[in-house]
Amino acid sequence: MLELLINPKRAEKRPWEMFLVGFFYAGLSVLLVTWIFSRDPVLVKYAPMLIITFTVMFTWPFMYYMIRLEEEKEIHAKGLALLAEHKKALYSLLWLFMGFVVAYSMLYMILGPEQNFAAQIETYCMINRPFNFEGCVSQYRYQLGLSETNPATGYVTGNRFAGILANNIYVLVFTLVFSLIFGAGAIFILAWNASVIAAAIGIFTNSQLRAMPLGLLRYMVHGLPEIAAYFIGALAGGIISIGVIKHDIKSQHFLNILQDALFLVILALCLLVIAAFIEVYVTPALFSWRL
Repeated sequence: MLELLINPKRAEKRPWEMFLVGFFYAGLSVLLVTWIFSRDPVLVKYAPMLIITFTVMFTWPFMYYMIRLEEEKEIHAKGLALLAEHKKALYSLLWLFMGFVVAYSMLYMILGPEQNFAAQIETYCMINRPFNFEGCVSQYRYQLGLSETNPATGYVTGNRFAGILANNIYVLVFTLVFSLIFGAGAIFILAWNASVIAAAIGIFTNSQLRAMPLGLLRYMVHGLPEIAAYFIGALAGGIISIGVIKHDIKSQHFLNILQDALFLVILALCLLVIAAFIEVYVTPALFSWRL
């Protein structure tokens, strides 16, 4: 029933509606896991991954048919016209992602991080405070009131840009591979990234709902081009995956698909470079007063 909530063609005409869909899917996933598994002493330990699993289950049909629709556009459009067509899908997916982030962030702040976002906090600490990992996890997983000084983000070193860019390219490669193997499988990585960003927003805002817009701005300044790159990679891999099934790999049409996918991957890499530069040099300068 939920897969009938919206279809890709409608989403491309009114992409902002995907924010509501993403918010509903992510919020429903958190609430279902909280209600169903909170009293199970075994499954409660895996609540963070169960939340992502439910979100992927709800979103997968839309993602699959979106990728099929993008592959069909190869027949009718080429070059810049084709890129303009892919842009419509990208807007829809970005709105979907924003719905994930907002829903996860709100429920992080309302329900607390101890049960539903433990793995996301560990990921955040591994990225931002690897030399004090245990202390970071203890501070943010079990304390909802944080200090005004947050040493976990915003520092700039010569190696930080290269490290962040390398990590983002690593995620892009996995997104591309997941899309090649599963078609719409990349939605798992993207839902996971949305939940990690939500945990980071919760930490940055001291779990205060009134400060959530500031937290969203803090992480979306560099997050939107970064996530756009991942979605572009997902579209590229998905287009190839559908093309392998529907066309002879030696045909001219399949070669056109590969050419278009390669262009999308190059575009994604360029966006990742921009996103890493903003994250290392621009975002900390804009929000240094809050760190």
